[in-house]
Amino acid sequence: MAKAPVAKNQEMTVTIDDLTYEGMGVAKVAHYPLFVEGALPGEEVRVRIVKAEKKYAFARLEEVLVASPDRVAPKAKAYAQTGIAPLQHLAYPAQLAFKQHQVETLYQKAHLTIPVRPTLGMTTPSGYRNKAQIPVRMVNGELTTGFYKRRSHDLLPLEDFYIQDPHIDHAVLVVRDLLRQFQVPAYDEATNSGVIRHIMVRRGYYSKQMMIVLVSRTWVIPHLDELMAGITAALPEVTSLMLNLNDQATNVILGKKTRTLFGQDYLEDQLLGSTFRISPLSFYQVNPTQTEVLYTEAVRAAGLTGQETVIDAYSGIGTISLTMAKHAKQVYGVEVVPEAVKDAQTNARLNGLTNVDFVLGKAEDVMQDWQAQGLTADVLMVDPPRKGLAPSFIAAVGKMLPPKVVYVSCNPATLARDIAALQAFGYRATATQPVDMFPQTTSIESVTVLTR
Repeated sequence: MAKAPVAKNQEMTVTIDDLTYEGMGVAKVAHYPLFVEGALPGEEVRVRIVKAEKKYAFARLEEVLVASPDRVAPKAKAYAQTGIAPLQHLAYPAQLAFKQHQVETLYQKAHLTIPVRPTLGMTTPSGYRNKAQIPVRMVNGELTTGFYKRRSHDLLPLEDFYIQDPHIDHAVLVVRDLLRQFQVPAYDEATNSGVIRHIMVRRGYYSKQMMIVLVSRTWVIPHLDELMAGITAALPEVTSLMLNLNDQATNVILGKKTRTLFGQDYLEDQLLGSTFRISPLSFYQVNPTQTEVLYTEAVRAAGLTGQETVIDAYSGIGTISLTMAKHAKQVYGVEVVPEAVKDAQTNARLNGLTNVDFVLGKAEDVMQDWQAQGLTADVLMVDPPRKGLAPSFIAAVGKMLPPKVVYVSCNPATLARDIAALQAFGYRATATQPVDMFPQTTSIESVTVLTR
């Protein structure tokens, strides 16, 4: 068995060649990869080996001897420790180039020749998140809000989350201070006891409406009336205050039951001129300005003239469907979450759109039913979760054969895999447009159009 060329605790000087998809620097010692968090390509660094495996090792960055011209001063150590902003030490133009390069690399590995355009970035790449789910725990005997350190359940107290809307950061602190004032116990993971587990806050980018959800282990909360009065007095933006019950010993944040304590059981906001109602459990893109860029790209890629029938196969609360409906003849949305379908139907009514229908079910099953009824689509719109398209869904596409597929992806690895699978049915991708939805992080969204 070949022995690793490095040993634990060994110190050495190396040159960084590349970045992994997780944003770690990569150096090679006799063709043996060394992963270094916080190091950038082109840098000469002094490192200490912390873990040596047979085929690779992890090293801690001790000192940057020759810095990359793309290195910038990080905002705070905590953002790296918690994984909130793993690319904060990389200049923003270089972050955009990194994301383009990641897609290109994955295409090369999958033997795909598809041009990748430069990533579309933000003017101000911070303070963009319109939703927060903040853990509440006891730290040194005091109820505390913050974020977990990476790969652990140790809470690091935090008051400024950098990539989050500052109004949301402020709201979390208001709720935290009121919970302290009324001595409401924080949740204890080890014993599945205590009360408040998480504070979830959503804020409408255009509407400025705010929803606060207290996630609790029990319906009974000490001083709940005073707590509600304190929150609504301190935060006049709050239009919805809710209590979510999660009494299970689980890592899942939200439970299935929610009660409205004050105001509406939804939040309203706008996207590209359409109004959307968002309930606490609904998926809604967290970067509003870049979502508009992403959806504008998707509509452009679809090449809609007003004559097309569009199927939106992962329609959620209807954000893409309603955007497409303004440019198409008819849109059919399919979604597997019942609450999301209800929200989507409400949103269509809210915007006076009559050329869009939403159906509950698995996209591959519903598409086969539609095909049996003689319904076909000119454009198939897909925006799947990170795991990408299921093989059964790709098989359904192979039966229906819509002339054009617009693929909105949040994971370039599954995107490359799925494009390769769709090629078997005669589809070819012309180009991919990355859009930076999550600045300071390694996440990559993109729009790719495939035609037969």
